[in-house]
Amino acid sequence: MKPDIAAIQKALAQENVDAWLFYYFHENDPLALRILNLDDKHFFSRRWFYLIPKSGAARKLVHRIESDSLDSLPGEKQIYVGWRQLEEELPKLLDGCKTVAMQYSPRNAVPYISRVDAGTLELVRSCGAEVVTAADLVSRFEATWTDEQLKSHVKACENLKSIVFEAFQKIRDAIAAGAAINEYQVQEFIWQRFEALGMSSNSRPIVAVNGHSGSPHYQPDEKNFAAINDGDFVLIDLWAKLKEPQNAVYADITWTGFVGKSVPQKYIDIFKVVSGGRDAALSLVKERVGKGETLYGWEVDEAARAFISAAGYGQYFIHRTGHSIGLEVHANGANMDNLETREERRVLPNTCFSIEPGVYLEEFGIRSEIDVFVGEGNVIVAAEPIQDHVIPIMSLN
Repeated sequence: MKPDIAAIQKALAQENVDAWLFYYFHENDPLALRILNLDDKHFFSRRWFYLIPKSGAARKLVHRIESDSLDSLPGEKQIYVGWRQLEEELPKLLDGCKTVAMQYSPRNAVPYISRVDAGTLELVRSCGAEVVTAADLVSRFEATWTDEQLKSHVKACENLKSIVFEAFQKIRDAIAAGAAINEYQVQEFIWQRFEALGMSSNSRPIVAVNGHSGSPHYQPDEKNFAAINDGDFVLIDLWAKLKEPQNAVYADITWTGFVGKSVPQKYIDIFKVVSGGRDAALSLVKERVGKGETLYGWEVDEAARAFISAAGYGQYFIHRTGHSIGLEVHANGANMDNLETREERRVLPNTCFSIEPGVYLEEFGIRSEIDVFVGEGNVIVAAEPIQDHVIPIMSLN
């Protein structure tokens, strides 16, 4: 399947950029391969460039020994042999382009986009072209969903929520029967449920008890795990996508519970702080989308962080508010981030991201994660209602 050149050119016109320049060498840019629909198993051992101008025919520059590298793409071909000829041909490729977008991010603000090395940027700039970031262009062609993908996400999210409660019930049943149960056993149960429901994931879920929940990316394994006992706090973070359709996208949610019939006040208090930050971020998204106003990823992070900081727990919120979701669980659209990076990409229509603030204390940590899809003037949060209290696991039916 060939790339949608017309759609790319329309986006370039809207962004007021003369051309999008793709550069590939030694697996530096998987984004280029996906956007251009190139086979990632093709043997590329020499540098190539592919330029899509905002109007007119595309152009390509390839090495003579791999002159067929880009034959699947439309456009006229220029061929080089050595570095001298490459530097002679590149200005011809860029002729008429004052500004070119490339997979680069100023000051490496968005590492997901920074795929082009500094030397290549220098080379392109020496040809008289101003290089601008392709960050928002990448979001358009990497992070936007079809209706079919949205349906797959909603189903995946519903499945994950069901699995969370099945896992809580497994804990309840074991504790009620006086049987031993631990983090790894619950993790293994969730993993088996993925398979039973026709789902796959790039990694096993997080099942974290007490102090382990204070480490955001803690994961048990068959050798390292903690027992789950009456009176324990439990965090479950799980992500997966349907195996079919082939282009299904991920869902990613986090819920928390307490092994008891009632939840101690200390957990209730922190959950209110975390969920308040979550809801503040979601409210901002709904407000801006409803008004048709531009929204940036850093602003969503600030909304959650401001609420949690005002409650006195800002220093315990140690990661970004959310990440882009797509074919990969951490995808290439805008992240909700003004901590780890300043996310200045726009939140585009038909994209999805998590909102997952957390407060991480030594004794326990609480995170509440939802997935937010921004459509054309609407916002969808799958598998509602979202969590509004810590689940008293021993009170489940």
